[in-house]
Amino acid sequence: MREFSPRVRRVLDLAFAVRRGWYRMRYPHLEIGEGVLFIGRLRLRAGTHLVLGDRVRVRRTVIINGGGQVVIGSDTLLNGCWIGARQRVTVGERCLISDCSISDNDFHNLLPRDRHSPLVAKAVSPVRIADNVWVGARAIVLKGSRLGTDSVVGSGAVVRGEVPEAVVVAGNPAEIVRRFTDRERGRE
Repeated sequence: MREFSPRVRRVLDLAFAVRRGWYRMRYPHLEIGEGVLFIGRLRLRAGTHLVLGDRVRVRRTVIINGGGQVVIGSDTLLNGCWIGARQRVTVGERCLISDCSISDNDFHNLLPRDRHSPLVAKAVSPVRIADNVWVGARAIVLKGSRLGTDSVVGSGAVVRGEVPEAVVVAGNPAEIVRRFTDRERGRE
């Protein structure tokens, strides 16, 4: 990380504190942890409740909506992503969430006769992303998905369902293309 003089550091800390205060006033359903950095913009819509853990970094424009709850773990980077939560989306600690789409619902019912009706229960299922997961650019994570610790979702992949720990998935539908060793995971 780049080092700044103490004077520049104080000015930057003040600027980030002002932005955190502004976002707290603007969005009553937003909880901000210690040291959160808003380098880009945050757009929180439709009464969605958002919890940002300590030291989360928001880069580029991040859009979160759907009216449910989104919880982002500490030390995670949100980089231009869109998260739609009708019910709940949980992102673990130390994750890298690129400019991707994550949604816990279908937005419309499947059956033609029900498409304009309120969502039925099977159209919504929470998304859980474990710690140290990297979701690549233009990836899509669909309702009910569970991404395991240390996994990677490749650029443009479409994930539906379970992704085990310590794997790389790619493609549409996403398939395992690589497994990480314990040494590569730093567990040896």
